[in-house]
Order: sequence, then structure tokens, then C-alpha cells
Amino acid sequence: MSSMADVGRGRRLAVAGVVASALLAVLNVTTGVASHATSVVAIGLELAGDVLASSVVLVGLIMAARPPDANHPYGHGRLEIVAGLFVGFVLMAGGAGIVWRAMTEMGPRTVLPGLGAVAVLVVTMAVRGVMAARKFRVARQIGSLALRSDAWNDAVDILSAVAAFVAVLLTWWSPERFAAADHYGAAVVGAIVVFTGTRVARAATLDLADTMPEAAMLAEVRRVALAVPGVEAVEKQYARKTGLRYHIDLHVEVDPEMTVRESHRIAHDVQHALCARLSWVAGVLVHVEPAGGPDASRTA
Repeated sequence: MSSMADVGRGRRLAVAGVVASALLAVLNVTTGVASHATSVVAIGLELAGDVLASSVVLVGLIMAARPPDANHPYGHGRLEIVAGLFVGFVLMAGGAGIVWRAMTEMGPRTVLPGLGAVAVLVVTMAVRGVMAARKFRVARQIGSLALRSDAWNDAVDILSAVAAFVAVLLTWWSPERFAAADHYGAAVVGAIVVFTGTRVARAATLDLADTMPEAAMLAEVRRVALAVPGVEAVEKQYARKTGLRYHIDLHVEVDPEMTVRESHRIAHDVQHALCARLSWVAGVLVHVEPAGGPDASRTA
């Protein structure tokens, strides 16, 4: 699948995420206020932050699709990673704000949460479950960190809604014993959001720091390169993520008696094979070396 098609799929899901988050945010805040459910209001505020997060993901995917230019020879893919990092920061800040609000409003409860609080939480869990499943699947297929971050955001919303749901039920079950359960539920929601934001920001930071892909992906690169006729060994391989895909730097060994023209052809064959067979490879830079040298690391 082409990069543009990948970005198109991610973009459509991001738009759907913005719309769903906006509708759910309004529903939770208005219902939470009307039914005196602090934890439901907290869910609504979290969802309002999701509108911003999903919007950032959408912008990141659009900008990442811009073609390479003189100042960005590797393309603009890292803007998608930056979008994922920003989502992580938004989650951490939003979660901290929810915890602070829940704790400052702690006190005796005179009105129990209304039935509408339970209904809106069930709707929120259902919608978020569908959105998270779709985003995780597409993010895995196209390799989008920002979309995966958004999917984790949706998954956290489910956990948050469960925490709020339990808190409301406890308040109903025994108002005397669990008078503050609704407020504690809101605080748990905020803590979950902070934890997820930290995880998302860490993943984005690793990609921005040019962290190598997992060993299985590097093994695929080696396997495809060694299958090209004329390649006797792979000495070194490096990879950096520049958005949805990786750029590969590869050192291959060939017959030292081979002409420059022949070795140049083999290098192009390696580039073509990797880009054609591995959908997550955006580009390959091949350095040719003579086989059997003192520093050669031969691979059977």
C-alpha cells in the first residue's frame, strides 16, 4: 500500500476520532453536571482534551504526507512523531488537571449521581471500544506512532469510564460508606490518563532519538539483502524512523574482483528488493565493500 493511501486511512480515522470525542465530551459534561456526577464530568473533560489530541494527530498525518524537498530530503514524516509526542504531553497535563479538580472538590455529598450518569458511561465505553480497536489495527498496518498514541488514548478512556462507572455504583450502593467514591473515581481517571501520557511520550521520544527497530525487523532486512544475487554478506545495518516508515543504511559485501559497474548494479538490486518486499521501508542507502576484508563480518 502506498504511503499516501496509508496517510489517507489514518487521516479518516483521526477525523472520526475528533468528531466522536467532541460529541462524547459534550454528552459527558452536560450529563455529569445534570446528574451531579463528578467522575462523569472528569470523563467529559478528558474527552475534551482528546479533541485537541486527535486534531494534532490529524495535522501531523497531513504534514507527514508532504513530499521531500531540499531542506527535508528524508521527507516530513517526523512531524507525525512530534504529533505523537504532543499527544503524550496533552494526556499528562490533562490527567494532572483532572486529579487536582477531583481532590479539591472532595467533600460531603448531599445529592447522589443520577441514572443518566450510568447510561452515558456505557455509551462512552462502547464508542471508545470500537474506535480504539480500529485505530490500533490501522496504526499497526501503516506504522503510525501518532495514530497508535491516539488509540491508546481511546483505550484509556475505556478504563477511565470503568473507574467512573464503579465509583457511581458504589455511591449508589452505600451513600454513607462511599460518599466520596465519585470524587475518588475522578482522581483514578486522572491518574490513568497521566500514566498513559507518559507511555505515549516515551514511545515518541525513542523514535525521535533514532532508536533502532526491533530485532525481527532488522533480521528481515538482512534476509532480503542476502537473497540478492551477488551479495555475499551484510556487514552493518542501521535504521531510523522518519514517520510511518524507516530509512535503512546498509553495508553489503561483494566479490572484491567485481567491477564498479557490477557492484553498483547489485547495490541498486538490494535497494529495489528491500523497498519492494518490506512495506515499512521508505528508502535504502547501500554501501558496497569487498568481501573477505579484515573487518568483514561474513554471514552465511
